[in-house]
Amino acid sequence: MAINTVSSTEEFKSLVAEVTGQDGYREPIAFGIARVDRGQKNADKVLQANYALINWNENFGSAAVFIKAIQEANHVVDFSGSEFVTTLNDNMVNNAISAFAPYLGEAIGDAHKNVQVVKALASIEDIAKDFRICFLFEDAPAQSVEAVYLKLYALSQQKAPLRSLNLDGAFGILSNVAWVGNTPYELEYLRDNEIEMKLNATFPNIDSVDKFPRYLQHIIPADNTRILEASKVRMGAQLAGGTTVMPGASYINFNAGTLGAVMVEGRISSSAIVGAGSDVGGGASILGVLSGTDGNPISIGENTLLGANSTCGIPLGDACIIDGGVAIFAGTKVKITSEQLALINEANPEAGLESQETFRADALQGLNGLHFRQNSTTGEIIVNRSTREVKLNSELH
Repeated sequence: MAINTVSSTEEFKSLVAEVTGQDGYREPIAFGIARVDRGQKNADKVLQANYALINWNENFGSAAVFIKAIQEANHVVDFSGSEFVTTLNDNMVNNAISAFAPYLGEAIGDAHKNVQVVKALASIEDIAKDFRICFLFEDAPAQSVEAVYLKLYALSQQKAPLRSLNLDGAFGILSNVAWVGNTPYELEYLRDNEIEMKLNATFPNIDSVDKFPRYLQHIIPADNTRILEASKVRMGAQLAGGTTVMPGASYINFNAGTLGAVMVEGRISSSAIVGAGSDVGGGASILGVLSGTDGNPISIGENTLLGANSTCGIPLGDACIIDGGVAIFAGTKVKITSEQLALINEANPEAGLESQETFRADALQGLNGLHFRQNSTTGEIIVNRSTREVKLNSELH
């Protein structure tokens, strides 16, 4: 069966209404068409999914067209699960072209990007080998590589907020592969062919071995964003415009990132979020939920400075400072004088900290204007009211 060529926008709307009105139809929260890289030894294994475009809580008419195109190609779309993935074929693409006919001439630049995807697919031969379409009907643990990548794209393209998506089980779904540029290689394939490839000088120059690719292999950053070394940002990270990631000790993991212009010379672990105008100093480390925070995700406020080689293990508010080399964990004992405590309470009226000499650091989490220092004579960690606002050098961003 085939979709008859749609001649007008009104007819297109009628087609969409017909599709969405069928029994059991579910509107997807996300969908997209990906070119997949398959295993060199096991062609049924998908190693990664490259999405030219993802749709996240948007373009529901295009979703209906793709679903209808699949159905008319005699494939059943299963709406009962949390996701549906299937391989594309020429029949599906031709059906979609017929449905999108009123918009084919307008699919230029930012207009009708799903139509642009279909037009590009129509000019590619043997699409059944390399192209898959994925629909997510709910944010449940992913069941496929395509679904994992759709969520990673949503995070990295800022279509979904950090820490908002269910990524349970993602590591178990993705394969550990050798990355050679943008191409993943099965490790088993390399082992099987190592002798011949090395003798024939065809053994690849491996950049990394990981389940996740690098951010820049899939994402084009904002014009005012700089990443000086591609290996420092993992796919699934989110970088707001103006962020600078320096080489050396810097690193931003997946499901972590920045909310504005941030200087990153240290580590932002998975689930950690840094506010605009903050500076993660050289070698500084923000702990992730799996590295010592007891599952407490860390957010850093705006205009906050983490000094070189410092460690932050609690959430911080705005305009805070952790001096270089100081490690602050939830259970770290810190001292605050009564005078400084009054100033901290003044800056944080909701805190209501009672007068005492020693606090656990997590009693101060999320507060603004804290300055963590170490007494060089006694070694005690002291907290003062920060007396300066941390600002980034605008000429460097």
